[in-house]
Amino acid sequence: MSIKRRELLKILSISAVSTPLLSFSAQGQHSPNTIIKPPHLRRGDTVGLISPAGMVDTEDVEQAKQALTNLGLKVKLGKHILDRYGYLAGKDIDRAADVNNMFADKSVTAIITMRGGWGCNRILPLLKYPLIRSHPKIIMGYSDITSLLLAINARSRIVTFHGPVGISSWNQFTLDYLQPMLFQGKMLTMRNPLTTEVRRRIIHPGTATGKLVGGNLSVLCAMLGSPYLPSWNRRILFVEDIGEDIYRIDRMLTQLKNAGILTRLSGFIFGKCTRCSTGDDPSLTLMEVLKDHIKPLGIPAWYASMIGHIRDKFTMPIGVDVEIDAEKGTIRMLEPAVNR
Repeated sequence: MSIKRRELLKILSISAVSTPLLSFSAQGQHSPNTIIKPPHLRRGDTVGLISPAGMVDTEDVEQAKQALTNLGLKVKLGKHILDRYGYLAGKDIDRAADVNNMFADKSVTAIITMRGGWGCNRILPLLKYPLIRSHPKIIMGYSDITSLLLAINARSRIVTFHGPVGISSWNQFTLDYLQPMLFQGKMLTMRNPLTTEVRRRIIHPGTATGKLVGGNLSVLCAMLGSPYLPSWNRRILFVEDIGEDIYRIDRMLTQLKNAGILTRLSGFIFGKCTRCSTGDDPSLTLMEVLKDHIKPLGIPAWYASMIGHIRDKFTMPIGVDVEIDAEKGTIRMLEPAVNR
């Protein structure tokens, strides 16, 4: 092959790689690094229900449909929502297909996951992240759904929502935060009610701003080392968990520390550690563990916010700029989470 021919082929190959990026910009679309906000919800919109993790039954689906119908929404079920494969809601390829298809479906405005459990990490390599980015939609859930929320935020660069799942209690407290944020595009301030039974504990006082990121602590740690996590620089990290012994919380926070994540944060919130126990053996308390790992960082931080495996919960917009105040225990949105 002649030198001229080799150089011509090299130029053509570079052009082939560059063309999609050039056309992407030429069409007036968002640059690849811009975080996209999904469209807001309106009464009459269609919401897709999917089971990307643990299995559900018909009664669970009917409960979720009723809760969404009460909000004036229509419901479209994922093709594999009632599938079963052991403890999973069907095979990986089918659960991933329901995620991809709901994003591609032009009739669907938002996607609600049925429940957590386990399974979302298994489908992350099967998701079509460019497709998801080109069809930004509200996607919401918590617990094991943390995997989807963080991966889609990181890889598709869209705002995702840590909030109720289909089988949650869609009570008035939860709706008072969900509806203004998702339907009206309001910038809310999340604040514990005075009547909450959980006493808020300040780990380190102060205020900070940064992009909100987080979810279930166990699931987050299971994602470390994968390509599905967002940047940690100047982030406000919120975490929650359920049914873990305190030494396991210690182990997971140590893992985040040793991975170099904690030192890059602007602020830290531990929502609720539901049914977390010291066990029968000698143990540290949860607050001792949190103070050991978080207080030396010198960043605003507290324990006990309405986040996690609890009846009354905030909707937390992942990828949105917020300001936190550790002494007041407030999370104030600095921008809307949806487009109107």
